[in-house]
Amino acid sequence: MSVIDLEKHPVAHGRSKHIETKFHFLRDHVYNGKLEVKYCKSDEQIAELLTKPLKSSNFEYLKMKLGMAEASN
Repeated sequence: MSVIDLEKHPVAHGRSKHIETKFHFLRDHVYNGKLEVKYCKSDEQIAELLTKPLKSSNFEYLKMKLGMAEASN
């Protein structure tokens, strides 16, 4: 949510000077209407599958969203 706020109000954030060039590239694309930033609940972020321990139901849901399947012999 803080990234969305930063994207909408870049002048109000003096502590954002350290942000890399790729952020400014993305912000320009948002400004020009080529990219849209949306909020995504943490239990729906596919990267959670690779970075955090999850309940088995969440793990299976994200595995399906990623397109992973059981390996067969």
